[in-house]
Amino acid sequence: MKIGSLDLGERPVVLAPMEDVTDIPFRRLCKRSGADMMYTEFVSADAVIRDIASTMKKIVIDDTERPVGIQIYGREIEPMVEAAKIVEAAHPDVIDINFGCPVKKIAGKGAGAGMLRDIPKMVEMTRQIVRAVDHTPVTVKTRLGWDEETKFIVDTAEKLQDVGISALTIHGRTRAQMYTGEADWTLIGEVKNNPRMKIPIIGNGDITTPEGAKAAFDKYGVDAIMIGRAAIGRPWIFGEVKHYLSTGEKTEPVSIREQCRRLIEQLRMTVEWVGDERRAIVHIRRHLAVSFKGLPDFRDTKIKMLRTESQAELEDILTEIGERYTA
Repeated sequence: MKIGSLDLGERPVVLAPMEDVTDIPFRRLCKRSGADMMYTEFVSADAVIRDIASTMKKIVIDDTERPVGIQIYGREIEPMVEAAKIVEAAHPDVIDINFGCPVKKIAGKGAGAGMLRDIPKMVEMTRQIVRAVDHTPVTVKTRLGWDEETKFIVDTAEKLQDVGISALTIHGRTRAQMYTGEADWTLIGEVKNNPRMKIPIIGNGDITTPEGAKAAFDKYGVDAIMIGRAAIGRPWIFGEVKHYLSTGEKTEPVSIREQCRRLIEQLRMTVEWVGDERRAIVHIRRHLAVSFKGLPDFRDTKIKMLRTESQAELEDILTEIGERYTA
């Protein structure tokens, strides 16, 4: 699959952009595990223009993790165009436009999935961004529609292709659904199988297992799949999926000891990246919170793990978990 001149190979598996998740330390782990392409955390166009330090840090790219895309969001065309130009100077492999984020603080203000209520503006914004950047492919990530009555993604996809995007990612839910219910891949398949569509179509939503990934490719014909929430606390899912796609066989489960080792590595990288031990630990907690599901007699240890503010103590806890639950 190619996005512009960027060749991602056959059946690529991509890490989704996620706020407070897809930072450099986490991306490094996902890359090492087999992710074919990744995205930074999505960033506000207004914050990029104002040169907010915390925002600009999010779009820093380490060359060892390429290819990497930067995703921007905003509700007004002119700031989005200006932000795209600024972001291009960070040399991403792709600039992605966020027309899919459903959270109220973004969509409720007309950005992200909120743009699905104004398709002409969405298309015009995309047209102007494509024209404004010099050498970087522009892509879009969006949803099926605003709600059940406005699932116009087949037509919308054509319009976005016509103004020059190089690939389209579709999350198989409406904005009204948020992240509830099941993702509807049938409309993603309709877009992919529309004879008018020539650009790559990337499917997103509910890919949590290697079998699910293979089914998405086989049944709906998408060019790539994107994994988001299922990778949190589990970056090795990319290796599991890639192995299954190439061999039809499942890998051995990652041991608890190995999970702990990787979390310790992520912790150390995060402390270095954030530059503050306590803030780094708070930052990594969302990964810790979803780890070790199903372990017996784990409640007290989990509480302790999520409450500590000491790197040394957290490393000791993780080491003890690895030893206790490894046969």
